[in-house]
Amino acid sequence: MIKRLLIANRGEIAVRIIRACKELGIGTVAVYSTADQGSLHTRLADRAVCIGPPAAAHSYLNRANVITAALAFDCDALHPGVGFLSENADFARLVNRNGLCFIGPDPAVLELLGDKVRARETAGRFGLPVTPGTEQAVADGAEARKAAAALGFPVIIKAAAGGGGKGMRVVREESELEGQIALARAEAGANFADDRVFIERYLENPRHVELQMLADGAGKVAVLGERDCSVQKNHQKLIEESPSPGVNGEMRDRMAAGAVRMFRELSYCGAGTVEFLASGTDFYFMEVNARVQVEHPVSECVTGVDIIREQITACAERRIDLDPEAVRLNGWAIECRINALGPGRLTALEVPGGPGVRFDSFLYAGCAVPPHYDAMVAKLIAHGKNRDAALARMDRALGELVIEGIATNRTKQRRIMRDPVFRSGDFGTSYYEEYEQREQREQREREKEGNYGA
Repeated sequence: MIKRLLIANRGEIAVRIIRACKELGIGTVAVYSTADQGSLHTRLADRAVCIGPPAAAHSYLNRANVITAALAFDCDALHPGVGFLSENADFARLVNRNGLCFIGPDPAVLELLGDKVRARETAGRFGLPVTPGTEQAVADGAEARKAAAALGFPVIIKAAAGGGGKGMRVVREESELEGQIALARAEAGANFADDRVFIERYLENPRHVELQMLADGAGKVAVLGERDCSVQKNHQKLIEESPSPGVNGEMRDRMAAGAVRMFRELSYCGAGTVEFLASGTDFYFMEVNARVQVEHPVSECVTGVDIIREQITACAERRIDLDPEAVRLNGWAIECRINALGPGRLTALEVPGGPGVRFDSFLYAGCAVPPHYDAMVAKLIAHGKNRDAALARMDRALGELVIEGIATNRTKQRRIMRDPVFRSGDFGTSYYEEYEQREQREQREREKEGNYGA
């Protein structure tokens, strides 16, 4: 049994984990960089310790400092949250060697799935269709050119240890390849302490669909429905929903069959997500996020399952407290990521309320939003009896949300909720780019009409 747990992360996910631990009766230790001093997760945790300066490489990615903090405060377990070291097999092994329970899959499983290159190979072994790409990380420019030529342009560069859109670049011409690989490597190294990249064929405008999984490591595997994450800007997710408007029951069952088989045979333990690119009723395995996902709240809303609680219980006690056959999807849930458009200090915060509305954030009036980390500062989630009800509830909630002192994308998110193409549910990963182009055309037309009238 876990008595005290260290959260090796920051922001809203650290707050979410602390709240789950309080309900489980588990003590918590927060870590923070000097840029995050006074952040909400440090105030909610039982204890908080500074582990370094603002740069993630010297604080949240500093393995020695993180482990030392856990041992100094007599922790039994460590939760890596999302990003940073959450899918790093060497770190998980180091956690275990120091007598701590790692809240995530076993290191051997992380080596297969946390690494995106090995995950593609593993998924193929279990019969999941895989997007064509390199079987290994590319070593140099010559190897990259050869691989891209064989796949055919456009291609996409991805970080082998990546997630959250970091270290990803679309390349449409050979002349751009080496420069984009250098940028992807630099971004991957800064965010994951691992600069390896691989190359896949780029699929134009597919849906991005993912299955939320929970497993106990002993053969019990539950699928908590699918999420649609197709609304993205520069491969960074902006809006997620569950279920997906482009997935029917038969397609969901086909996706789930291979995913369940893979998790069961690998003795996967904890929460995880199997991600696909889908076109029509065809789908291709993309990767496994061997951790909890930022967008897990929409799955919690439609299933009633506390994913963080189940994840902790699964990894600590090798059990999940649900019957996989009894999981049912109830209604529709949508999540809007609220991103800061720059650093600053909050002067006011008014959080929306009412039935079916949830606000996950580390914000409070007077808090600082530093420039050193991910732009996401909050997640607004709306749950309704169907998609139209969830859209209406989200539109209302975005209208109530007040964040002053920093600029955010709240207004843009509300405009998307009212966009006819988004409301139709018929879109893919090119949606946001096409939406912005439509907005710009309409703005130019309005300006022309104004000038003519003058």
